[in-house]
Amino acid sequence: MELTSSALVYSLTALAAAGLVGTLWLWPSLARQHPLPMLGRVGLLAVVQLSVLAVLALSVNNSYGFYTSWNDLLHPGGAPLSLSGSEHSRGAAPQTGTLVQPTTDGGLETIKDLPQGRPEEVGRVDSIRVTGTETGLSDQVFIYLPPEYFIPRYSRERFPVLLTLAGYPGPSLHLVEGLRVPQTAWELQKTGRMAPTVIVMARPSVAPPRNTECVNVAGGPQTETWFVKDLPAALRSNYRLSHSAASWGVLGYSTGGSCALRLAMRNPDAYTSAAGLHADYQVPNDRWTDGDLFGGDKTAAQHSDLNWRLQNLSPPKVSLLVVSTRTEDNYADTQAFLANAKRVADAHPEFKADSLFLEDGGHSFETWRRELPASLEWMSDHLTPPQDREPRQ
Repeated sequence: MELTSSALVYSLTALAAAGLVGTLWLWPSLARQHPLPMLGRVGLLAVVQLSVLAVLALSVNNSYGFYTSWNDLLHPGGAPLSLSGSEHSRGAAPQTGTLVQPTTDGGLETIKDLPQGRPEEVGRVDSIRVTGTETGLSDQVFIYLPPEYFIPRYSRERFPVLLTLAGYPGPSLHLVEGLRVPQTAWELQKTGRMAPTVIVMARPSVAPPRNTECVNVAGGPQTETWFVKDLPAALRSNYRLSHSAASWGVLGYSTGGSCALRLAMRNPDAYTSAAGLHADYQVPNDRWTDGDLFGGDKTAAQHSDLNWRLQNLSPPKVSLLVVSTRTEDNYADTQAFLANAKRVADAHPEFKADSLFLEDGGHSFETWRRELPASLEWMSDHLTPPQDREPRQ
């Protein structure tokens, strides 16, 4: 059974219940003060307690996505994450075969409300593992291919791409199960409110359990490089995707929203549009980041501060969408960022910043789902249709 499967949780719950019943039933016969009865009592208590702890641990993991597979759990920080002094840090290709491989990781089999039908009618969601050539990082992501991808008359077309990022510490599955990204995109495309778009669904921390905030960590995982170079290059090598940054955008919620805005502002040659749902505008230094991600480098920290960038650097040629509610805890911070963005946009038309606000709503999937359709429509409007095509065979 997969680590994230409900069947594993139910099985361990049944084991815990059976152990409890067995303990109550057998305890009188094990009451004697002899070695074997004493070992029996210890064994029964151990089964019950370990089963209960396992159920709690699995439930927390399934909710927050610290580990998405047995391999992720049993081999944390494996060879692909050894960056310092490795061949990967020098840009050598990893010795793992193709950069994109199908996988059963991620829990896609638990989702029951994906559109049903042939791929050329409803599209398809696949679970894949992507390995980067520059960083050596490797992670599981989902990819949604729209129906047009499978229709022969579009066989030479390349497609625009929307990278979507979950919050921390959520897994990529939260984008399918909690936010319902492919389901919502399919509904919008059916009604003509969204152009056919390939959607990639990923988690922001490629090296869990640390929250790397999609930045290059000093002496650690080069997460920004992963999202800016490795992931797009690997996907382009396996799918018919646009080669133009104007056709690539990034959207996320919570930490993923912060990443989306930061990735576009820092890397307009990779993503020219971004939507941040309930984002923050500075990289935190807390227990989730396990300290300062920049290792005391104040310049690197400043360059990842979105307000500092607006006030001190030339604005990038990007379009941003800030989405939130008027009751969100950081509403004042969001208004301050938008004020900075409006001032810059007035002086530099190549930089654009829009905003959408609900009157109420919290930091929750219920609120993010309400915000998603308009956000996807905005993204579709700002993804330039690809001009590149596959050469004729």
